[in-house]
Amino acid sequence: MPPADPNTPARKRSPRTGASRPIAYYTGETYAVDDSYGYLVRRLHASLQRHMERRVQSLDLTALQWGPLLLIAQGKGDTAAALARALDIDTGAVTRMIDRLERKGLVQRRRSTHDRRLVHLALTAEGKHAIGLVPFAIAEVLNLHLAGFSDREVRQLKRFLSRMIDNGSAQAGTDTP
Repeated sequence: MPPADPNTPARKRSPRTGASRPIAYYTGETYAVDDSYGYLVRRLHASLQRHMERRVQSLDLTALQWGPLLLIAQGKGDTAAALARALDIDTGAVTRMIDRLERKGLVQRRRSTHDRRLVHLALTAEGKHAIGLVPFAIAEVLNLHLAGFSDREVRQLKRFLSRMIDNGSAQAGTDTP
């Protein structure tokens, strides 16, 4: 029998129907938080945030403030609604964040000339200067967390994470509350 393809999801035959089904890696009976990839991802996220917080502190930014600035700078959103979608947070929280960034002189609001209900966001000169330094901090923090990984492992990690995101997205329409 040829070796299993490592890219093929593990499957198991149902004893009742004989049908092939994906293996359940976790069960309620044996679940342990320390073994949960969700818990590990959450701890990684907290570590990334903590390290970023230290590095952007000198720019008078919090770890939560540089995200919207970077998205605006890279053309990924120029309205509160677009930023909320990109950051996966509610529009009210983004609006409050924009208020703080505006008070710091990093962002300005511009009412649309085509639709007066629409308010576009733009970086000020100070905002452009501050966000110009953030990618260097991000690269430093990401590289810190990838110490000891090979190029192949980093590419594989990104592929695995992307697949997991795709799996969750594929099920988004079928979730039941």
